[in-house]
Amino acid sequence: MTDPEPQSPVTKYKRVMLKISGEALMGDQGYGLHPPTVERIAQEVKSVHDLGVEICMVIGGGNIFRGLQGSAQGMERTTADYMGMLATVMNALAMQGALEGEGIFTRVISAIPMDQVCEPYIRRRAVRHLEKGRVCVFAAGTGNPYFTTDTAATLRANEMSCEAIFKGTKVDGVYDKDPAKHDDAKRYDRITYDEVLARHLGVMDATAIALAQGNNLPIIVFSLDEPGGFRGILAGQGTYTTVHG
Repeated sequence: MTDPEPQSPVTKYKRVMLKISGEALMGDQGYGLHPPTVERIAQEVKSVHDLGVEICMVIGGGNIFRGLQGSAQGMERTTADYMGMLATVMNALAMQGALEGEGIFTRVISAIPMDQVCEPYIRRRAVRHLEKGRVCVFAAGTGNPYFTTDTAATLRANEMSCEAIFKGTKVDGVYDKDPAKHDDAKRYDRITYDEVLARHLGVMDATAIALAQGNNLPIIVFSLDEPGGFRGILAGQGTYTTVHG
């Protein structure tokens, strides 16, 4: 008798949203894109895609330009926010290149039409891409100023019928205070939306939390720096915090 082929872990999620910050792409640099870091994140995404999970992504633009910082320096807020949206398109294109280098068909879908470089956002078309096993990277936020990429990720996750938002950060969950500054910081395994808002824990902005809460969409906060962390959670392992109703 021959040994049976190893089976892929069964995951509880069929379709998920991965939200990462633009800063996650810059590695140890102070700004911009660090190609080896982008490639490493693409490999993490591939490991989950190989499980048969359908993946959406939203990437921030803070490694290139952040609208709030621009407005704080005297720039008109709407203009600054649009510049931030364009920065997310650059990051999305970089991630597309890295994912396709891993052999994964990927579509960049922008809320601001720019047909030469990516697709415009059409919900039914995006759903079809996911059904065909393509990774969809949603760019340019919601297409409107005054909304963060956290809110854009929650909006798209609801529109795409995702079963959870995975928020990749530098720490392995939600803490009651900054673990980088406080040795006695306590990590929560589970916490409610209301507690996150009441304690100002900074998981996502209030608009994004409210949108997730209104649609009972769990937010899973995990460390993007831990190799295999994304896949591990989907296989029922790893360390993370679930924000729930």
